[in-house]
Amino acid sequence: MSTYEYTPRGVCSRKMIFEIAEDGTIEDLQVIGGCNGNLKGIGQLVKGRKAEEVADLLEGITCGPKPTSCPDQIAKALRARNA
Repeated sequence: MSTYEYTPRGVCSRKMIFEIAEDGTIEDLQVIGGCNGNLKGIGQLVKGRKAEEVADLLEGITCGPKPTSCPDQIAKALRARNA
C-alpha cells in the first residue's frame, strides 16, 4: 500500500491524502479543507474502487462558476499519480 498526497488547485480543499493498494484500489481518502460532510461522503464512496474508475467518474465535475471542483481535483490527483 502506498500513500499519495496531492495539493488541489482552484478549490477550497487544501490537501488530499490517498492510500492506494498495489492493485490500484483506493483504500482511503482524506481531504483537508473544503465541504467537510460532502468530502467525507465522497471518501466513503471511493473506498474499494479502482483509482482509474474513480477518475473516470469524477473528471469534469464543476462547482458553481468554477471550472473545477473537489471531485474533479480528485480525478486530477489520481491521473497525476499514474503519469
